[in-house]
Amino acid sequence: MLGMPHLRGALLGLALTGFAAVAQTPATTPPAGTVPVTGTAKTAPAATTPVVSPTAEAAKVNGEAIYEQAVLRALDRVPPARRTEERPRLVAYLIDNLLIDQALRTAGYKVEATEIEKRVTEMKAELKKAGKEFDKMLGELRVNETELRHHIAADLRWYKYANAQATDKVLTELFTTSKDMFDGSAVKARHILLSPTGKDEKSEQVTIAQLRQLKKTIDGEVDALVAKLPAGTDKLNTEKARTAAMLDTFSKYAKDRSECPTKNNGGDVGWFQKAGFIVAPFSQAAFGMQPFQISDPIKTPFGYHLIMVTEKKPGKEVKFEDVKELVKEVYFDRLHDGLAVQLRVKATISIADAK
Repeated sequence: MLGMPHLRGALLGLALTGFAAVAQTPATTPPAGTVPVTGTAKTAPAATTPVVSPTAEAAKVNGEAIYEQAVLRALDRVPPARRTEERPRLVAYLIDNLLIDQALRTAGYKVEATEIEKRVTEMKAELKKAGKEFDKMLGELRVNETELRHHIAADLRWYKYANAQATDKVLTELFTTSKDMFDGSAVKARHILLSPTGKDEKSEQVTIAQLRQLKKTIDGEVDALVAKLPAGTDKLNTEKARTAAMLDTFSKYAKDRSECPTKNNGGDVGWFQKAGFIVAPFSQAAFGMQPFQISDPIKTPFGYHLIMVTEKKPGKEVKFEDVKELVKEVYFDRLHDGLAVQLRVKATISIADAK
């Protein structure tokens, strides 16, 4: 909901709430649920949403409910095998959105009925242009028009607030200090994912230790293979042999140990840019690495990763004016995440057991 086209910002936002953050993958790579992106996606076939009471609550935030129907509506578009895993992240996403909307309402950000009506009219026009019926689309998304208008109001409040913060000075500073996010720079990487068995610190430390041992094992096997090269092998051919050994060995352990669907491709997540494609901790680590280095365990919402960059593409010279909208989206993302973190500190949040 970052100032995107109206159709995506509201209608599709309802269908993919949370799903966009946890289940979309580049069309050029296999499903990489552990490295979610915000680009083009192939969605899973919809399944039948379980019947629950309209008043059943998935969570309560400062006394305001998030209803189970909203959670199930989004989970309906997540592959069945991943729903248990994705549910906590989805609920957290909904909580963050509600916390922010509560804060904006309290701060006096108002949305007029005419503004909402304008959005609905635009959506109907866009759908008609695409050969789709508004009412039928609402039915497919399992949402009524009242809910839709509620979400539009929240979108508009957020956009008004975020747009007011996104001054040219702020955006220019972000662009200047992070040009590799906007100039087309890209990396290609493989990864191995392990998820802690529990939510406690001990489980996390066990997972970190397992990955560090795995990294040591890979490096050891590569060193052993390179040591078998004929005496007198020159530096260039030695480096080529090491690179090939790193690729083969890392891929072997990704297939054997990784908990990500990319294991079937040796952990390959394909090419990605720094902004808006891969979860931030993963992309930041990858862009800071040289090819065929293996990272220390990197934590994301999906577990811990060993990352190995295999290729890098430099970006091209770009002007701020040409990428201003992308800069704004990145800024909105950061603003949203930072605000949610602040609001959680003083919030009263309860989460119901999964239905």
